[in-house]
Amino acid sequence: METESCDAVLPRPQVNATFRLGAESYSVKATNGSSLSEQLVNLKEQSMAVLKDFITKHNVPQDVPDESLEASSDDDDDEDAKKPQVKSKKTKFT
Repeated sequence: METESCDAVLPRPQVNATFRLGAESYSVKATNGSSLSEQLVNLKEQSMAVLKDFITKHNVPQDVPDESLEASSDDDDDEDAKKPQVKSKKTKFT
């Protein structure tokens, strides 16, 4: 009786993916790996690198204040000051 190996050697990359981030489209193919699992790991690494580059490229600088958020937070403070504080009633179990 013969058994087959689970990690069969694949002659060419079997794993590829295409994904869209906003209006941009990216295609990633596994470039190395003799087994399917190694190709999946390679594809994940490449995809994460593309995602990191996309986030870095489209990230908003942190030194620019967002005035709309500051204005809305001021309004919330006024509303909180107008509301009376309500004490919660504790129930006793005997």
